[in-house]
Amino acid sequence: MKFVMVGVVNTIVGTTIMFVFYNVFHLSYWVSSASNYFFGSICSYFLNKHFTFQYHERGWASLFRFTINIVCCYLLAYGIAKPLMQWILTDFNKTIQENVSMLLGMCLFIVFNYLGQRFFAFKSK
Repeated sequence: MKFVMVGVVNTIVGTTIMFVFYNVFHLSYWVSSASNYFFGSICSYFLNKHFTFQYHERGWASLFRFTINIVCCYLLAYGIAKPLMQWILTDFNKTIQENVSMLLGMCLFIVFNYLGQRFFAFKSK
């Protein structure tokens, strides 16, 4: 439940950034979606480390694992979402395909990220 609460805050902030960057500033799919996770991940690291998983180990190792997790989850989620939506939404224009891809990418990211944080980034010894 704590992970969900942290996720809601990050999702609101990150989604706003992503869709404004893409639809208002016309930045690329990759820049817009990556910006979502760059800004949201900073907050997410501290909230999930201390609040959600109550991980108390010190040092750079958890930050390194968290960063690796975010990057892998992002590339996997958005790398799956974009070609899948291009294939499914082949009759729609690129803007619609990429907006739907970003929504799907967010959903995939949530699942991958939870698993990665729970069993990798903040795994207790």
